[in-house]
Amino acid sequence: MKTAFLFVAAALLSTSSLAEVNAPIVVSGTVADEASKAALLTRLRALYGAERVVDQLMLGRVAAPPNWNEYVGKLIGPNLKLISRGQLQVDGTSVSLRGDVASDAQRQQIAADIALGLDPAYTVNNGLRVAASEQGMLDAALANRIIEFESGKAELADSGKAILDQMSVALLRLKDKKVEVIGHTDNAGSRAGNLSLSQARAEAVKAYVVGRGVHADMVAVSGEGPDRPVADNRTPEGRARNRRIEFKVVQ
Repeated sequence: MKTAFLFVAAALLSTSSLAEVNAPIVVSGTVADEASKAALLTRLRALYGAERVVDQLMLGRVAAPPNWNEYVGKLIGPNLKLISRGQLQVDGTSVSLRGDVASDAQRQQIAADIALGLDPAYTVNNGLRVAASEQGMLDAALANRIIEFESGKAELADSGKAILDQMSVALLRLKDKKVEVIGHTDNAGSRAGNLSLSQARAEAVKAYVVGRGVHADMVAVSGEGPDRPVADNRTPEGRARNRRIEFKVVQ
């Protein structure tokens, strides 16, 4: 029997831009019953506002550790709003937290507060990182645009190439910083197929920017398939937003 699983992701959890403040908070995973689902959604809606929370939770036969709902509830607190581009994942007693924070002190404090609120049986993977000014430059260059590919392929569309021409200029300004290119897909089709496609698209982006003068050793690639949605996969608009490329400055 599988363990209870929760995944919460947001395009941006903390920002001063009005458009980004309204970015959706996508919650997915499998829980044991309606009461568990309702409790999680209630806490998320209280924290972010009901209109922002996109419910993709499912019910299933899962084995939840003792007091799992209570411990997960403690994770969904004000500290999450300090994280930008954040993801919280709880798989049984394994907790993973990713995203950007303003300082190393904030990073350590958030992780410490989370650990103190959990049973010692839980493990916490602190993937938080201090946001760099270089990351802001890359985000501004991408400007929330989608790098498009030919349907179902890893071949860049002309519009995608035009964006990457601008991204290449920004990447060249980073000099000795390393950048990870991350491919994402929607949830249509098999997960294995989407993972392969997202990896291939990330590789295609790397090849293109290297062709524009970016040093190959500066760019790492990964494909996360459908695992980190930023919008509702039940709508065409949401699926389009989830089919994306991210650029992350590697600390």
